[in-house]
Amino acid sequence: MGDDLGAGEKGGERRVMVAIDEGEHSHYALMWVLDNMKESISKSSVFIFMAQPPPNRVLTYAASLGSARMYYPVSASPELLYSVQDNQKKITLAFLEKAKEICASKGVNAEIITDVGDPKTAICSVVEKLNINMLVLGEGGVGKIKRAFIGSVSNYCVHYAKCPVLVVKKP
Repeated sequence: MGDDLGAGEKGGERRVMVAIDEGEHSHYALMWVLDNMKESISKSSVFIFMAQPPPNRVLTYAASLGSARMYYPVSASPELLYSVQDNQKKITLAFLEKAKEICASKGVNAEIITDVGDPKTAICSVVEKLNINMLVLGEGGVGKIKRAFIGSVSNYCVHYAKCPVLVVKKP
């Protein structure tokens, strides 16, 4: 890997974002970047990003009529939604702080960022907002069938992020 990540359009600053989640593939990608691109990223602004999932509607099992099972969506109370959001935010921030500590242990100063939303679109949105020069993420290990139906975050970002994307595949 060369040492040139390209200069940002605004002020000539190079900006690298590593998108993580709770999975081992994103941890591997972060460690790979820190071990293999340390010289490049040490001269860049480094951002660690993790999306917070939006609170989902709660589904409850409502009835069983013979062999037919019926599920009805139930709207959660505002207190429950707030509690779920608060817990998700705490979990996300704990992962981000741990990633920041890992970066610091390797001599890289990183800024942490989070946003609420679908990870695919949240990552691409933050890439554009921050004028990121390079996005790094792990290949999530989604199977071929699941990827065909719902897609993968890495595949989406390769196609829609407005910067070069490095997808690190765990061997």
